[in-house]
Amino acid sequence: MKEDGLIRSPLPRDFYGRDTVNVARELPGCMLVHHTQEGTTAGIIVETEAYLQGDPACHASRGITPRNSPMFGPPGFTYVYFTYGMHYCFNVVSAAEGVGEAVLIRALEPVLGVELMKIRRKRENTHELCSGPAKLTQALAIGKEQNRCDLTGEQIYICLARPAAPLVTTTRIGIREGAELPLRFYLEGSKYVSRK
Repeated sequence: MKEDGLIRSPLPRDFYGRDTVNVARELPGCMLVHHTQEGTTAGIIVETEAYLQGDPACHASRGITPRNSPMFGPPGFTYVYFTYGMHYCFNVVSAAEGVGEAVLIRALEPVLGVELMKIRRKRENTHELCSGPAKLTQALAIGKEQNRCDLTGEQIYICLARPAAPLVTTTRIGIREGAELPLRFYLEGSKYVSRK
């Protein structure tokens, strides 16, 4: 695949089939890419949250359901869900097959297709395009059709982009249960995170 003049390969499946916290810590600095008929949009991942099977905030904590079943599938696939009756959130399935865990992508630094993102988001300020999970799915045109997509394929994938940068570890945002767990990670100094 070509982006910004370089050949980029999707991360391999074994990247995702590991400890979910490690996956969440290593995704910042990688690039999320989505090819659509309108064009290609992509952003550097700057913020993630890990959701673990025994974690009360995790959708899989009470067992498998039709909604959360992608979380129990093979690692390296997408789990896209609809929330608050209006927004989509994009997750990557991690850990071993049969373990319901995933990493929420919370924020991106826009790098490709920025003008298309502005049209989709109806915003001009680059900092407002992908600084939150619902914002980035709108900017990259990610919806229910992207649920259960193979991240090792060619339509939507994550690839290496930048060398590792210092990471901040803190608690997650917008949840009631499990709010005290240090499972949110973001790139230190990034202007594109959803919240410091």
